[in-house]
Amino acid sequence: MSEQQDTSKLWGGRFSEATDSFVQRFTASVNFDQRMAAEDIAGSLAHAEMLSQVGVLSAEELRQIQDGLAQVRQEIEDGRFQWSIELEDVHMNIEARLTELIGITGKKLHTGRSRNDQVATDIRLFLRSAIDLIAAELTRLQAGTIELAAANTDTIMPGFTHLQTAQPVTFGHHLLAWNEMLQRDYGRLLDCRARMNQSPLGAAALAGTTYPIDRELTATALDFDKPTENSLDSVSDRDFAIEFCSFASLLMTHLSRMSEELVIWTSAQFNFIELPDRFCTGSSIMPQKKNPDVPELVRGKVGRVNGHLVSLLTLMKSQPLAYNKDNQEDKEPLFDTIDTVLDCLRAFADMVPAIRPRKEQMREAARSGFSTATDLADYLVSLGLPFRDAHEVVGKAVAHGVENDLDLAEMSLQTLQGFWADIGEDVFEVLTLEGSVHARNHLGGTAPTQVAAAAERARALLGQRA
Repeated sequence: MSEQQDTSKLWGGRFSEATDSFVQRFTASVNFDQRMAAEDIAGSLAHAEMLSQVGVLSAEELRQIQDGLAQVRQEIEDGRFQWSIELEDVHMNIEARLTELIGITGKKLHTGRSRNDQVATDIRLFLRSAIDLIAAELTRLQAGTIELAAANTDTIMPGFTHLQTAQPVTFGHHLLAWNEMLQRDYGRLLDCRARMNQSPLGAAALAGTTYPIDRELTATALDFDKPTENSLDSVSDRDFAIEFCSFASLLMTHLSRMSEELVIWTSAQFNFIELPDRFCTGSSIMPQKKNPDVPELVRGKVGRVNGHLVSLLTLMKSQPLAYNKDNQEDKEPLFDTIDTVLDCLRAFADMVPAIRPRKEQMREAARSGFSTATDLADYLVSLGLPFRDAHEVVGKAVAHGVENDLDLAEMSLQTLQGFWADIGEDVFEVLTLEGSVHARNHLGGTAPTQVAAAAERARALLGQRA
């Protein structure tokens, strides 16, 4: 390892020799935290305005800092900014360039703060913006899901337990089950945003500062709800990032469950839906293949996001108060989680409205597997038979159907009466697929009228979002 001779760091006064070049590279974060440049500049502008108002900076010094940061921002946006590993992070890079542009006044910007509170502020600002983008994409996915459900309130398909035909449901009802998951995810996302929207700026390194700062002013300038209460906690904890990754893991789990169904439904064995070609790929060797790559890839990415959650939990579990260099490791997992979630949501929001159900195949599948057996049991209960006895009677009828390759609705009245003599002609009204779904006419049920009403409620709830 070679040594650098230059000790002109922002903290270089204590040191008699330069940081080793490998250590510089090893400890630097600027290669990834430069993504927070806009947030870092926004925090610096708010801090400078506050310092001016409390008398630490003059009006002229404030103007110089504002003009200098505007130039730095433009250089970054234009791709002309020279990022330096020697300057470690986004904050030190920006401050060093500011000082080059405006001279000694640039050094005054650091008064009353630390890199610790600045970076803690940066990451909250960055995550807040990301949450707003994710909320918009999640809303778009929900809107597409609801509209597809509303168009399929009476499209009958088999409902499964253990991947075995259980009872008939409607495709719209199934899609609205997806929406319920997403609605809860949206609530968790907003909860996370509310808890993290507090400003650490002014906490300094860990103990606050002796300067007469106004943290309420900077919090308001940056659209935070309020300043954080404790300087130690302000710079040290990353529970807001962990909470976001927890939200992301649950969201991705739900998208994975949806993906699993989409993959199954597109198979030749099910053939329930068709995905447009733009969301699929082919095989390099089998010309007939149309692979559901988008849902498969989304399904796979949940492991990546879950891994980031575990990474952040592990990062924080052994950290004492306050800030430690370990905290540098919070950004890459968080950034990748944000990117992954946004990409997956965009893919699903584009894809779901384009799903084309194969209604006849769905209905035919619902006819197999004795999906109306529960309806027959309920019918027998209406005749006065205890449910457990009705369950046994229907089981015998199903066994007869299996042996003779007959669905319950295909059996004659005489045959059915052989299992229970009181069965009447009206039994066939409940043994049809339509009769089965229409019979579940209550809140949360799969009756088409209920599904249509549920879709309308979901649409109205979505419309309340800002």
